Amino acid sequence: MKMANPLAIDLDHILKHTSGLWEELKGKRVFITGGTGFFGCWLLESFIWANDRLGLGAQVVVLTRDAERFRLKAPHLAGHPAVQLHSGEVRSFSFPQGKFSHIIHAAAEATAKPTHEQYLQMLDILIQGTRHTLEFGQSCEAGKFLVISSGAIYGRQPEDLSHLPENYSGAPDSVDYRAVYGEGKRVAELLGIIYSKTYPMQTKIARCFAFVGPYLPLNVHFAVGNFIRDGLEGGPIRVNGDGTPWRSYLYAADLALWLWTILFRGEPCRPYNVGSAEAIRIADLAQEVARSFHPPVGIQISQAPVPGRPEERYVPDVRRAETELNLRCSFSLQESIFRTIHWYQEISRARK
Repeated sequence: MKMANPLAIDLDHILKHTSGLWEELKGKRVFITGGTGFFGCWLLESFIWANDRLGLGAQVVVLTRDAERFRLKAPHLAGHPAVQLHSGEVRSFSFPQGKFSHIIHAAAEATAKPTHEQYLQMLDILIQGTRHTLEFGQSCEAGKFLVISSGAIYGRQPEDLSHLPENYSGAPDSVDYRAVYGEGKRVAELLGIIYSKTYPMQTKIARCFAFVGPYLPLNVHFAVGNFIRDGLEGGPIRVNGDGTPWRSYLYAADLALWLWTILFRGEPCRPYNVGSAEAIRIADLAQEVARSFHPPVGIQISQAPVPGRPEERYVPDVRRAETELNLRCSFSLQESIFRTIHWYQEISRARK
């Protein structure tokens, strides 16, 4: 018997709040890079949900480096008749035949602790991968191209600035090799703008911050994912630093909703921050995750706060998305964490 989609409520939420936007995909083809990761899975889930329920007759082609691995990870996505997997690497993939109306470029390399050689590879993937995908967009006569960018393009958030607005003129430190991800995303945005000014292709830009939800990797450098992993394993939840940095988390269903809305309705060449404006300290986040388990699990914070050290923040100002596109954060952090834990528990039970 076919199992009901455990994300059905979330996908109905996305469809409800994107009502009337999907018609421009009727009978069209969409191309997605990075379509097998966290962002990509949510884009595919929501695309398929809308496509099936609205009878759009649209198709999506997903670039993947390892098609078989994705089929094992998400067989219901990889095997859907509206989905076609296209094998290749983002810097050099062969261009699929035919026209595509929309392109979403979500591919990136964000290794937690790369070697110096990997820093060069990361930069090349971000820049050359974007350039190659833009070339494909121009070749296939795409009308809209969404660049999935990052809040990392702002560099370090000043201590006296509680939320980063899109017009903040800061930038990563260009002589700090660890800033390669932010610098690469800055160039990716610039490339998108140049192509938009040169060809009849509208470039949309989504500057993404931090998120929580199903499909979030639990074993990479995302604090909330690591905390949920620790809790699922019985605890304790381990905070590697002192717990004082500030972050904010948007639920994945809202992430997908925001990205589709920016693609369909966002002003070309005008970046939009994507995230939650509700800031929380990492130590308090750990407490929130710990309380979401029954019984609650323990917490270990490895370092003591250093008196007088400036606070570290990574929190967006999202008023542009709210006022121009009527986008909202629909889920509390507590509910977002609970839904994520519940999804992982359901997936674990289904695999047994």
